Amino acid sequence: MQRAIDRVIQTYGLLTNQEAAENAKAKVETYIRTLFEAGETDDNRLTVCGLVYLRELDGSNDPVKAGYTGM
Repeated sequence: MQRAIDRVIQTYGLLTNQEAAENAKAKVETYIRTLFEAGETDDNRLTVCGLVYLRELDGSNDPVKAGYTGM
């Protein structure tokens, strides 16, 4: 579990900046711990879920903000 958290923070730091990644560390730790306690033990899946979670929090996955209007 800790390896997944470290990978999420490292990768998210590359996508945004290291300061934003450090600020999000507590949130992603809680989220990944919840997934782990629910039965997910695969580090790769935990890493991907953690990254998706952070990207949703910062609005990066919003297609409208990205400029996609569907037209």
